Amino acid sequence: MSKIRSLVALGLLTLSAMAVSTPAAAQDGATLDRVVANGELRVGMSGNQAPFNMMSRTGSLMGLEVDLANILAAAMQVDLTIVTMPFGELLAALEAGEVDMVLSGMAITLERAQSVSFVGPYMLSGKSILTNSTALAAADSVDDINRRNLKLAALENSTSQAFIERWVPEAQFVPIQDYDVGVQMVLNDEVDALVADMPITLLSLLRYPDAGLATLAEPLTIEPIGIAVPASDNRFRGLVQNFMDTLEGTGILEALRVKWLEDGSWIAALP
Repeated sequence: MSKIRSLVALGLLTLSAMAVSTPAAAQDGATLDRVVANGELRVGMSGNQAPFNMMSRTGSLMGLEVDLANILAAAMQVDLTIVTMPFGELLAALEAGEVDMVLSGMAITLERAQSVSFVGPYMLSGKSILTNSTALAAADSVDDINRRNLKLAALENSTSQAFIERWVPEAQFVPIQDYDVGVQMVLNDEVDALVADMPITLLSLLRYPDAGLATLAEPLTIEPIGIAVPASDNRFRGLVQNFMDTLEGTGILEALRVKWLEDGSWIAALP
């Protein structure tokens, strides 16, 4: 049995015990009640944010957050259903009750926290750029990319879009629906750079080693990545937070980070 499987087996014993012992809060429990009644945890993600979540060459979802979603559903002793949709639609789906949580490389921000709650963070990330320009890759501040003649692609309704609009307003923002499109736009010289979380840009270098791509040596920002859950259900949020604390304490989260962020052997399974 692999290290991750051993850790998960140990962690699930603890998590299962927690699932029946977490005290109820005085808030609405609609999400938790729905999960229990349906025997199903519905997790929203984009399905195209490697290494967080992505499609394999066989058409199945994989990634750090896919593994994490499976672990959480197993801990709750319910079935897992992953609902994929464009990143910009995920929070609206959460608020509408179409999904129970969002696991999709989502940064915890003040604006998002006004409408949903967050569990975590389970990792730290930061904004970087993917480019085929050595000059842009040498940038060490936002001033170096805040130029009117630059076209910068980013996921629509993401913190990358907000980053461009706030910190590099002179550049032209080009909205995209998924990272694969953005990477191809860089490769085809349709944009000067793709603005994304640094794990995304680093992965692109591994996927296209001979394409002349480059990224920054250090990220331009630091962002906590967390699980978005309904703001109205403190019982559900408390349960998920307890699960995540246990996964961190037992080493399961760290094992997942190593698997998906440091060991690139899974790249061979990509299309």
